Amino acid sequence: MSAITLAQDFSSLNQGLAAIGYGLAAIGPGIGVGLIFSSVINGTARQPEARGVLLSLAWTTFAIVEVLALLGFVVYFLATA
Repeated sequence: MSAITLAQDFSSLNQGLAAIGYGLAAIGPGIGVGLIFSSVINGTARQPEARGVLLSLAWTTFAIVEVLALLGFVVYFLATA
């Protein structure tokens, strides 16, 4: 069995492992988004006049966290190519 046929045999395994890896990588940003907006809700409940500042900060950090999820998505496609 040559190295080329071995690589072809493991290509479906690599795609599966890449999908599992992306699924695990998406857990972090999901938890992060939940923590961000739960903190905004708690902060707004404690100090309603700070709502605007908290929301603008939340959307900024939300964008940063989502970039991490999109980066994992790109790495997934690079791994399956």
